[in-house]
Amino acid sequence: MRGRLGTIYSLGIKELYSLRSDPVLIVLLIWVFTFAIYEIATNAKMEVENASVAIVDEDGSLLSRRIADGFLPPYFKPAVQISADQIDPLLDAGNFIFIVSIPPQFESDLLKGEKPEIQLNVDATAMSVAGNGANYAANIINQEVMHFLQKEQPIEEIGPLKVVVRAAFNPNLNSTWFMAVSQIINNVTVMSILLTGAALIREREHGTIEHLLVMPVRPTDIMISKIWANGLVILVATALSLTFVVEGLMNVTITGSTALFLLGAGLYLYSVTALGILLATLATSMPQFGLLAIPVFVVMELLSGGMTPLESMPGWLQWTMQLSPSTHYVSFSQAVLFRDAGFEIIWPQALMMFVIGSVFFAFALRRFRKAIVS
Repeated sequence: MRGRLGTIYSLGIKELYSLRSDPVLIVLLIWVFTFAIYEIATNAKMEVENASVAIVDEDGSLLSRRIADGFLPPYFKPAVQISADQIDPLLDAGNFIFIVSIPPQFESDLLKGEKPEIQLNVDATAMSVAGNGANYAANIINQEVMHFLQKEQPIEEIGPLKVVVRAAFNPNLNSTWFMAVSQIINNVTVMSILLTGAALIREREHGTIEHLLVMPVRPTDIMISKIWANGLVILVATALSLTFVVEGLMNVTITGSTALFLLGAGLYLYSVTALGILLATLATSMPQFGLLAIPVFVVMELLSGGMTPLESMPGWLQWTMQLSPSTHYVSFSQAVLFRDAGFEIIWPQALMMFVIGSVFFAFALRRFRKAIVS
């Protein structure tokens, strides 16, 4: 046993030297865990910011001007006055996301006790902004109307209760906090598959796999060495990115245990590195491996619950995605890093990652034995 462990360790060191001699993968690894995380987290915002607004003011009253002035930065750009016949052309051209149309006699009808309507036109192709922005715009209009009416003719606030919203774990509703950690989670998946798969393809292209076969090593030793060496690189890159990029450079507050998160990441790497080797055994070249890996990790990322909640997916798809380690890893990571969950809460996800990883490892090892012999 000691001799086998020494062999696995030596083969893993060889993998690290091979990775060091591949500048393309080194640059890709550094870029993915630094610049890519910072750029996506800070610029790909999901909340409303600097949304373009136009006002069709056919009333020309004090109230209509107050409504137009209510759209303020940083949520909205200053409102632009347009005419009614420009609504459809400007929406078709995508010049504005929101166009507010205030009808004639709006203020006077409101003071008479009538209920005039304001039309809010929304370009719903901007999906990340349209939903929340429409609610923001409606709240701005309602607040301006209520303040105006209370000043002109004081009225009692209607409603049996007042709802107080408390946003837990992200009180400022800042998408940067969420996107930064989510990018690390996604990049672990992508790079784990790429590094381990590329390691096997590189051995095959350089002819060094034949050298290993004539040595007193087993296919299991070769596969384990590739998993621990490449997994260690990803784990170190994850820890450094979380500490220096997310917490240091971006000032994102991590409330949970980083050590517990890295433990879960190690279990997840056990799964996806084996998956990378399995995919590499199905490919004969690096381009073919890349084309095979792309749909795999895209599906794992988009349907894991990190980008969209699992509850919004069909029931059969929710059940199917329970067979993917990425689903349990996303749930594990969000619970630990965002909600400061302890191991007594997230142990089911950790167990599932280990079980699924063992299944992947068994399939990958079977395919790996056949591939190196052929």
